Amino acid sequence: MRSRARMMGHAIHPMLIVFPLGLLFTAVCFDGLYFATTTTNFAVASAYTTAAGVLGGVLAAMFGWVDWFAIPGKTRAKRVGLIHGLVNGLALALFAVSWLLRLDQVTWRPTVLSISFALGGLVLASVGGWLGGELVERLGVGVDPDAGLDASSSLRGHKRAPAA
Repeated sequence: MRSRARMMGHAIHPMLIVFPLGLLFTAVCFDGLYFATTTTNFAVASAYTTAAGVLGGVLAAMFGWVDWFAIPGKTRAKRVGLIHGLVNGLALALFAVSWLLRLDQVTWRPTVLSISFALGGLVLASVGGWLGGELVERLGVGVDPDAGLDASSSLRGHKRAPAA
């Protein structure tokens, strides 16, 4: 099944997800560094990377939903895609709550509660990422039907072989 939202021959959703995943993972690392060192700059960096990760995740999710609506109904891929989207949406919500809990802190200092939400979000994002891999690697969602080890460049355009 070919992805509907494409740019230069490639699906947009998988290109975008690397940014929020990396940012949100990094935010949790910055929180850990803050707790280890009490250096305020790590708390500030975590707050900014959390905000950017949540916003990037929302953008990536929009393209993911475009692709999900193109999956044929009553298939395992449709069910897995729905769970993938809901789990990642919940992960983004947990990170957003973590960020909101820091708003009243003068130095964006994380609290035990805010880091708990962030860690929960990270666990869910990992599960959601695995489900995304299941969609692509196992179920072939978003994989071009003309893909192969010797396929031509995706920049050449999409040409289907004539039916036999």
